[in-house]
Amino acid sequence: MLAWPGYVDPEVMRSFERRSGVQVVLTVIDSDVDLWQKMNANRGRDFDVFAVNTAELRRYRRAGLVQPISPDLIPNLARQLPRFRQNNALPGLSVNGAFFGVPFAYAEMGLIYDRSQVQRAPDSIADLWDARYRGRVIAYNGGTHNFSLAALRLGLGNPFTLSTANWAPAVEQLIALRRNAGGFYTQPDESVALFKRRQAALMFANFGRQQLLELQEAGVDAAYVIPKEGALAWLDCWVVSAGVPDSKLAHAWINHMLEDETSRMLGSSQGLGSAMMASKDYRADDKLLWLEPVESEERRNQLWARIISGDRLAKVLEP
Repeated sequence: MLAWPGYVDPEVMRSFERRSGVQVVLTVIDSDVDLWQKMNANRGRDFDVFAVNTAELRRYRRAGLVQPISPDLIPNLARQLPRFRQNNALPGLSVNGAFFGVPFAYAEMGLIYDRSQVQRAPDSIADLWDARYRGRVIAYNGGTHNFSLAALRLGLGNPFTLSTANWAPAVEQLIALRRNAGGFYTQPDESVALFKRRQAALMFANFGRQQLLELQEAGVDAAYVIPKEGALAWLDCWVVSAGVPDSKLAHAWINHMLEDETSRMLGSSQGLGSAMMASKDYRADDKLLWLEPVESEERRNQLWARIISGDRLAKVLEP
């Protein structure tokens, strides 16, 4: 098994070992880069099953590192929440009638605000640019997601694919965001420290409710909202490696991971949404924009580096 921290509870693992009579060996990854390197090291033959988000799944499929899922071997699919049983509506899962990932855990990137400073709950991405909060906005230091935010601010149809005509307006929006923000972070604990130090009123929560819990534990009267434009969201799926020696056993593991015990663990101990179990924090009517591969991560991050360094529009867009 190859999975993210907190995905495989020790007791859940032991119960599968008792049922199946096999030993489970778990390797925990800490980044998409780490996952890609481990799966490529031996063309996927080192692992039977792994967890990957839908934005990354496409390149594993194209590299021949995964095999299609056999739904008849996973009866617990019928117990998934309705939004996760619509494989054709979830980007990156289905190709020509075959599907390659079983939705498991998810989280969205909403807005966090300080209720002691913000009387009316923010309801739009545009609030990050609101001059009332100048110097009291905390934003994420990353080009890929920030250009998607700019696309949402501009009302573009697809925030993951910018056309030639969209680059300049998007850069203008992010320059304006840089000027409105009081700081940028890369890790959750850094965002909490910045929020308190800057006495911030509003923050883009790249790590979702994890940051909400950390801020509340730090004494901030923080609350969380999903903006009306929708929230960028990642969806992690279990997939079967192309090099698996026993596909039925791999499918049995995925079926095991879709039971109630695991779903409760995701919410209670990890603060994540479960594809199996509804919660008051993760509502079915929330508008979520599942992450997809963008037109060019390299260009987004290159331009963002120029933006955050203080360059003007013409300088940012130089070749």
